[in-house]
Amino acid sequence: MHLSVFKNSKIVILAVFSAITVSHSSAQEKPTVAKSQFKINVLLPGFVYEHGLSSKNTLYSEISSGYGYTSNTFGNTSRFYPFINTQIRHYYNLDKRVSKNKTIKKNTGSFVAFEASYHFKSINTNKNFLQSDASLIAGPVWGFQRTYNKNFNLDLNAGIAYNFKKADSNVIPIINFTLGWVIGK
Repeated sequence: MHLSVFKNSKIVILAVFSAITVSHSSAQEKPTVAKSQFKINVLLPGFVYEHGLSSKNTLYSEISSGYGYTSNTFGNTSRFYPFINTQIRHYYNLDKRVSKNKTIKKNTGSFVAFEASYHFKSINTNKNFLQSDASLIAGPVWGFQRTYNKNFNLDLNAGIAYNFKKADSNVIPIINFTLGWVIGK
C-alpha cells in the first residue's frame, strides 16, 4: 500500500505539472499594442493620444506646435505654428522584439504609418516678407517609438508627403520628433 501511494503521488505531481505547463503555453498572448495612452510632448509643447485599433495598429492623434524653415528667393525664415497630426500606425516588429526579450510596453517598437496633418498659419510670420498659409500634409512615414524608465518617451518618424497649400502645393520631406512622457501606469 505504501508503494501504490508513492506511485499515485508521482502521477498526481506529473499531471499537475503537465496542466500548469499546458495552461501556461496556451495562455501566452500575442504581442499587442497598448489599448490607449496619453503623452505630453515637451520639446515643442503638445499632447498626444494613441488608441489601439487591433493587436498591431493604432490611431495616433496629436495637437502640438511645430517648427518650420523656409528658404526661397526672398531669403530664409523660420516659423512656429500650431498643428493637428493624425497617423494610422502599423507596428511591424512586436513579435521580433518579444522573441529577443525586448520590451514592447507603451507601444515601444518600429512602425509604418500614413500621416495627415493640418498646419495652421504661422504665429510669427512677417506678412511683408513671406506669406505663410495654412496647409494640409499627407503621406507615408516610417518611424520608431521608445518608452524608457519613468515613462520617458521618444518618438521619431520621417517620410515624403504632399503639401496642399492655397498658393503653392508640392512634395516635401517630413520629420516628426517628440520627447516627452507617457501619462499613467
